[in-house]
Amino acid sequence: MTSPTPASARITVVGAGPGGLTCARILQRHGLTVTVLDRDAGPDARDQGGTLDLHADNGQIALREAGLLDEFFRLARPEGQEMRQLDPAGTITAHQMPGPDDLFKPEIDRGVLRDLLLGSLRPGTVRWGKGVERVGGPEAGPRVLHLTDGTTIESDLVIGADGAFSRVRPALSPAVPAYSGVSFLEAWFTDVEARHPEIAALVGQGGAHAADGERAMFAQRNGGDHIRVYLIQRVPADWIAASGLSPQDTDAVRALLLQRYAHWSPALRRMITDNDGPYVDRPIFALPVPHAWAHHPAVTLLGDAAHLMPPLGVGVNLAMLDASDLALALANAATVDDAVRAYEKTMLPRSAEHARVLDGAAEDLLSAEVPDFGDDAPAPGR
Repeated sequence: MTSPTPASARITVVGAGPGGLTCARILQRHGLTVTVLDRDAGPDARDQGGTLDLHADNGQIALREAGLLDEFFRLARPEGQEMRQLDPAGTITAHQMPGPDDLFKPEIDRGVLRDLLLGSLRPGTVRWGKGVERVGGPEAGPRVLHLTDGTTIESDLVIGADGAFSRVRPALSPAVPAYSGVSFLEAWFTDVEARHPEIAALVGQGGAHAADGERAMFAQRNGGDHIRVYLIQRVPADWIAASGLSPQDTDAVRALLLQRYAHWSPALRRMITDNDGPYVDRPIFALPVPHAWAHHPAVTLLGDAAHLMPPLGVGVNLAMLDASDLALALANAATVDDAVRAYEKTMLPRSAEHARVLDGAAEDLLSAEVPDFGDDAPAPGR
């Protein structure tokens, strides 16, 4: 089959996360037609997660191409760039405060960013409740998306933006994510200034990290008077089940954590004892390094589907930059095949470089060493 022009192509993005929505927005700005499929029943079907820092040299570039950068700055929290390093006694050992005009990597809640992107799309662009089971059809296209509801959709280009356990990835690569050996347990704190003032004061307006070499905590200020805390441990992926528990067994999991953090200060242990609601188990996975595939003219990947790495400050930023590069390639190429080739020629080396730097770096979150708080310093939970 001859590759179609992007203007005549049926383009399908799988996944309505920041990367997929950014791609769709930029495609529409250039007059191209796109459909986004997402397995969630609707935009409010589940919690969207914590806060993100969007960097001037990647995520913000994508928002500029999307025509949304000014609106992003109106919604973002520059004060969220504050970072504190604590020791297990609760003493601040390093502290970075952003300058009054520092906009290199301001914070924005995932849900707020998603709403911004969704609101920028033409009505009906996202088709909710459309989970993809697998991608079939001839390699040259058109490809056939087999949905979980038993229906199929034919597409001239399938863009896998469906995250760590992508259903699109197997059409290109046999790679599967492997467990890093490090696991996060997420805890939520609401109405923090009134209900958790000690934790609010300890965390400040941005993030606070403490570690002793074997375990760590990372607390992150969110919008809406919320804080999320990630309890970080070197444990088997199934450590909760192996203890005969589930994350919903809040009291029992809390008792286990209090044993593991027994020598930490009472102030820090409040992040274990005072959370609102159950814990969320988040074992950290990553794709092999480097992850690449032979070119296919009608399927490609972006974001975690292409290059899942430990959550150290680059994930969403790279996904959005991927999305921008791919959308612009489609806007400027003669054929879909040409656009995919041009995009992968840029994206694959870039992602491989980042992945090599972060390979095994989830372990760094357990380090008690004082971090470098430079502009490129990683932060957990991205």
